[in-house]
Amino acid sequence: MKAKIALQLWSVKEACEDDFFGTLEKVAEMGYDGVEFAGYYGKSASEIKAKLAALGLEVAGSHISKEKLETDLENVILFEQELGNQHIICPYADFETKKEWLEFSCELRKITQNIQQVGMRFGYHNHAHELEQWDNDIILEQLLENTPEMFAELDTYWLEYAGVGVIPFIKKYSNRVPLIHIKDKSRTNKESTIIGEGILDISGYVKTALDSGTKWLIIEQEAFEEDPLTSVSKGYTYLANLLEEK
Repeated sequence: MKAKIALQLWSVKEACEDDFFGTLEKVAEMGYDGVEFAGYYGKSASEIKAKLAALGLEVAGSHISKEKLETDLENVILFEQELGNQHIICPYADFETKKEWLEFSCELRKITQNIQQVGMRFGYHNHAHELEQWDNDIILEQLLENTPEMFAELDTYWLEYAGVGVIPFIKKYSNRVPLIHIKDKSRTNKESTIIGEGILDISGYVKTALDSGTKWLIIEQEAFEEDPLTSVSKGYTYLANLLEEK
């Protein structure tokens, strides 16, 4: 199956805050196959599901905070089931000691098992700090090793930012990467930029992801020199053209 392209809506969060459904309409007009959520802006699951259906957009996944996963997982699952989402992702965690990270991995294992019981999948999304070594162990690798049923939503920008070989890392977790964040890095600073206008090997990342079983390539951009909606539209065009060549 050919990989699909989604937008992580955090990229256009201000537009979503102003007009959530209007922003979804614009994302659909750009050509995106789906979206990954980072909040629902007061809308119910049934309202969002109906809007997505009308626009022809799919749910690639949803980022749910660590705190909500730990304290309100039952309601999270009910919402995501009604929405039609198959991928719940923890987007961020940080701790001061290795012991705390290992305790967190136990929590991730319990969350994964509960989500799997209802036929959904659970993953963890990395930044750079999880690639640091603690007593010769890379934290992200420890989390994945301790929770083998959990998938890795690898973020290519943050892997590169941390000095990790992106392509070897994707290959290492082949068939555990159903969703991958595709981000580029500016030529003039360390910030993310429009896909295809930076310095990262986007083509190489995409090829490796496809070879590793990735189903969703998710565009994310966090820094902008022009309107975010214009930027992610350009990013979609570049990535869609790249996929046509694969």
